[in-house]
Amino acid sequence: MRVFLTTLLLFISTASISQTYTGKVTAVKDGDTIEMLVNGKPIRIRLFGVDAPEKGQPFGEKSRQFTAGLCFGKVVKAIQKSRDQYRRVVAEVFLPDNSSLNYRLLQAGFAWHYTNFSKNETWAAAALKAKKEGNGLWKDAHPVAPWDWRKQKPRR
Repeated sequence: MRVFLTTLLLFISTASISQTYTGKVTAVKDGDTIEMLVNGKPIRIRLFGVDAPEKGQPFGEKSRQFTAGLCFGKVVKAIQKSRDQYRRVVAEVFLPDNSSLNYRLLQAGFAWHYTNFSKNETWAAAALKAKKEGNGLWKDAHPVAPWDWRKQKPRR
């Protein structure tokens, strides 16, 4: 019985993590956070495996604009990986052409590959190539990773 309950709990937690949402993007909060309207309800999505510059940080607005240009007003699909400490859905988002928004941000140099959470080698290679080519935020002589930027900034 104990094995059955453990297996059942594992199945339920895995099933809830891999939920798929399809909806129209109604807001782009920053480069790595969007809001979708799914079945009439807004859902905040934090992009999995990437960390874009924060508001007020160099390239923060350009990253947000890049994300908005790709997805704002469009119907996208988000495949949930988890939820974060703010209860946002953490997901990989697929654009209408079925390309990954997360990957496209890395490829264009408008986000860091968040290797604490993602071990995707294709994403790592795209981020490295963007850095080597000086794309996006890599044009900055001394780019600061968002996780370091957040540590430097006092909370409001």
